[in-house]
Amino acid sequence: MQKLIAYPLSIIYYLLFGTTLVIFHVIQWICFNLFGYNAHKKSVDALCFFLVLNTYVLGTRYKITGREKLPANIPLIIAANHQSWYDITTIGWFLRKIHPKYVSKIELGRGIPSISYNLRHGGSVLIDRKDGKQAISAIRHLSEYIEIHRRSAVIFPEGTRSKTGKPRRFAENGLKILCKYAPSAYIVPITINNTWKMTRWGSFPLGTGIKIEVIIHDPIPVKDTPFPQLFEKTEQVITQAIH
Repeated sequence: MQKLIAYPLSIIYYLLFGTTLVIFHVIQWICFNLFGYNAHKKSVDALCFFLVLNTYVLGTRYKITGREKLPANIPLIIAANHQSWYDITTIGWFLRKIHPKYVSKIELGRGIPSISYNLRHGGSVLIDRKDGKQAISAIRHLSEYIEIHRRSAVIFPEGTRSKTGKPRRFAENGLKILCKYAPSAYIVPITINNTWKMTRWGSFPLGTGIKIEVIIHDPIPVKDTPFPQLFEKTEQVITQAIH
């Protein structure tokens, strides 16, 4: 019965989703080209608000804990498990105050209204997973960017989504580069629960009545901890809180 109800709700959702992307693609272009970073950032915040709002059609609910733990005016490295595309919109809206920038695969940098534009122009980096040298250079650029501007880099160390919620083994290279070139940063481990259920039946229909949970754990100063211990602790903290 739940899946049957999901079909019409998913149609409504996708109509809202597509309309949002098209409208905000134009808004982003105007803000970025005529008014600069701050205006573009506000347009992206509004985009994320509406992308999250659209999911309420599906009965989606959100629970965010630990936002008070986020340090102010310090570069942050957000390390999170990865379950679906909804991880990104959730972080984009609920953690908007820390200016999240993403380590994203290069394929997402083209062809998607609003999303691709923001990834190309909003401070995120696109990596070619088949080209290790390019990926290292891009991540280094992002780490230097957050160090200078005191913003946040978001990385999913699993590298790809877990379609069942069960965490994959974390890869250390991306985190290691971010820590090396943003030495004043704090790593903030984040656990995301249940976004995989949004696509448990694939892209259509979408899951309904899902409660998405984001748990922000205690930040860890990069400079005070040797990287092997930092990496192990980050992975352990994140995975232990996955339901």
